[in-house]
Amino acid sequence: MITEIKIKNETLMPVKKAVIPAAGYGTRFLPATKAVPKEMLPIVDTPSLQYVVKEAVDSGITDILIITTRGKEAIENHFDKSFELETNLEKAGKEEYLKLCRDISSLANIEYVRQKEMKGSGWAVHYAKNFVGNEPFAVLFGDDVIYTNDEEKPVTKQLIDAYMTTGTSILGVQRIDGEEIRKYGVVVPDGKTEGRFTKLKSLLEKPKGDLPSHLTSLGRFLLTPDIFEILERTAPSPNGEIYLTDAIGTQAAERGVYAYEFVGRRYDIGDKQGFLEACVEYALRDKNLSDGFKKYLKEITKTF
Repeated sequence: MITEIKIKNETLMPVKKAVIPAAGYGTRFLPATKAVPKEMLPIVDTPSLQYVVKEAVDSGITDILIITTRGKEAIENHFDKSFELETNLEKAGKEEYLKLCRDISSLANIEYVRQKEMKGSGWAVHYAKNFVGNEPFAVLFGDDVIYTNDEEKPVTKQLIDAYMTTGTSILGVQRIDGEEIRKYGVVVPDGKTEGRFTKLKSLLEKPKGDLPSHLTSLGRFLLTPDIFEILERTAPSPNGEIYLTDAIGTQAAERGVYAYEFVGRRYDIGDKQGFLEACVEYALRDKNLSDGFKKYLKEITKTF
């Protein structure tokens, strides 16, 4: 049990809202992303963004804001009703596919806002200020798809539970060893760790020198609404972007923030290697594909 921050005798507001920034260009997946949003690239047969939305919904989220930009209309179309497709499936008696389509359009109350200019992850989240109001909210970055099995809670639910323990913003982290850690934001702890909780001093983005820890920020956050005021006074980096991690560092100093080491298999969908790993492993988990696909993989690896 965390003892560093004591929750007052007040009821914490339930977490029912989530924000999903999805305005990136997806340049690492060109030419595919010239016409198709990177968030719509399928892992087997399901767009990666749908896995992220489903994680939020399975965690008790009812209202989701997806932050898009020009050319991402396919995202809105995917989560909307498709009357022509559904009518044709119904006439053809393809009830299984009809249910799939209808389930997608009824996942949650989904709203959209366009990010007019790319000014960093922090400014993308700031677009959610009116949507969030004065409530705690989850942030799920679409480049990170995180698998949890039936015995594990979805990662967003893990962070919600952590928030209910501390009453503070929660940074979702995992331990990464090796040089790959230098691609991410690394936790600078203040020396206090209890179980999966580590009190946050600050975050070091893409560290080049000695590492302050091996706890790495991996695209999941549970934030209190004061983050918006902090974002508004966060100085841009030399490239003109405002980073969410910088604002969280300020929040940690002023109010307190905890990093929480979540359970789950995380895939970096913004990276080709991570995307391919996700495609292979999700296929191997599919009971209709796994046997044939395993046999194929065993045979094909002999020739490469």
